[in-house]
Amino acid sequence: MPKPEPHPHLGPQARWALAAVATGAFCVQLDSFALNLALPVVREALHGSATVTPWVVSGYLLAAGSLMPVAGRLGDLYGRRRMLTAGLALFGVTAVLCALAPSLPLLVTARVLQGAGGALIMPVGLALLTHACPPGRGRRAMGRALGLAGLATVCGPFLGGVLARSVSWRAVFWLTVPLAVAAALCARRAAESRDPEAGQSLDGGGAIAVTGVAACLARWLEHAADWGWAVGAALFGALFVRAERRSPAPLVDLGLFRNRPYVALTVAGAVANSATVALLYVVPWTLQQVEGWSVLEAGVVFVAPAGALAVGGPLAGRVRPGAAVPVMALCLASGAVALAATTRGTGTPALLMAATAAAAALGVAGGLALTGTQAVVRHERAGEASGVTKAVMTATAGVGLALTDAGTGGGARPSLVLPAAACLVTAAALVIARVLGVRLVVGLAPVLGLAPVLGRVLVRALFSVRELLLVRALRPIGRRADRRRKGQRGADPHPTDPHPTDPHPTDRRRMGRRGADRRQADRHRSARCRTDRRRTDRRE
Repeated sequence: MPKPEPHPHLGPQARWALAAVATGAFCVQLDSFALNLALPVVREALHGSATVTPWVVSGYLLAAGSLMPVAGRLGDLYGRRRMLTAGLALFGVTAVLCALAPSLPLLVTARVLQGAGGALIMPVGLALLTHACPPGRGRRAMGRALGLAGLATVCGPFLGGVLARSVSWRAVFWLTVPLAVAAALCARRAAESRDPEAGQSLDGGGAIAVTGVAACLARWLEHAADWGWAVGAALFGALFVRAERRSPAPLVDLGLFRNRPYVALTVAGAVANSATVALLYVVPWTLQQVEGWSVLEAGVVFVAPAGALAVGGPLAGRVRPGAAVPVMALCLASGAVALAATTRGTGTPALLMAATAAAAALGVAGGLALTGTQAVVRHERAGEASGVTKAVMTATAGVGLALTDAGTGGGARPSLVLPAAACLVTAAALVIARVLGVRLVVGLAPVLGLAPVLGRVLVRALFSVRELLLVRALRPIGRRADRRRKGQRGADPHPTDPHPTDPHPTDRRRMGRRGADRRQADRHRSARCRTDRRRTDRRE
């Protein structure tokens, strides 16, 4: 029989924290996807170019994903309630700037700043809930907040498309302004918490390096053919490992990556999140392009998968920490079967039934990645752990679209076969890791185990190249100095010149005569020595 929870109900401060985090997460997820279908309207209204318009969405997601590890640690250092309130205030102000933007470059700039506010809201809010709720209740509270965020993820594209075509694309941002203000007022009533063992300074080198890693990784996964981003991510990763090993107060404790449940849940959560993104793209596309439904009709019939995805968060909050990894494997396997059935299904009812089952399984898996990781780390560094997990999930979200072959441009129907295969392989890896008791997920263990070694090798190679370039640059200067010293050797400097230069030609001739006289004297001395030795030998 499980022991009864000592505090079955949330206190007033925990309820305020839950309201703030749930509302803030809803705003962040809503603005992440609301403009996906409204980009043509935005481009036409602001007379923007085709290359700049996608950055209205990409800039927001890139800023939010790359800054989350730094944001989580800021909450641990300076107070989670304070950072959550600051993030909500920044999000609300930048939403107003987005709604009033007169040109596309200003809109992109405001969206990047809005992504920075969203980066503060998500990891700091989850860490605040972990500390504000009584033992045993934090996971359920986070599940409720994540359920509301999942509802915004599903409904965001349809809501944004309807508002852009019926009212204005600016209405999407005006909608989030009062929600952000209400969330900030609720956050002010929550209890403050921070890491008591942390200092008052942020690891600047580690912050720059981890931000570069997340940004380069996200860009590379979005453009897999451009290997320059992959090289950049590897170099920033090497610098990050070097900085964290040398820092007395690291931004991210490298021991976090030796936590087996944490790594397993984070990797599996990233796979589930990418599969969810693929599902949210393929099913509406099929309803509109294949079945011939309008945007509004597709949004109405998609209520069932949306509700299933939203229920996944609260269900994940009820899973015990010890059962998180097995349940995650079960959800990924079920999601793989449902995704395959979505691809094979014929007719709208079969498609919606399979999509609802897949959304429910993937919703639980995505929620477990956040609630489960918070339960297996130290509460003092909860913000750091949630920041790393959210950054990984956000950076790898674009992989789902790549697996659906959405960017081929060949007119082929996107498929969910590859996302289903990825979920099935990850579930099998979790089962094998659980049975065999390996340190990390099978297949990822060699890479993750060699990461510190590869990081040190890359850093040493960089420093060796830098030293070689410096030597080559300074070698001509050294040669000129050597020639100058050889020319000055044997000459007395002028008494009034503290820095003598090359001697006068007359002085050089005198120095040459002196050298010849010395050499001749040495030859005479050697001849006398040979003569003396011969005489000594004859006497003996």
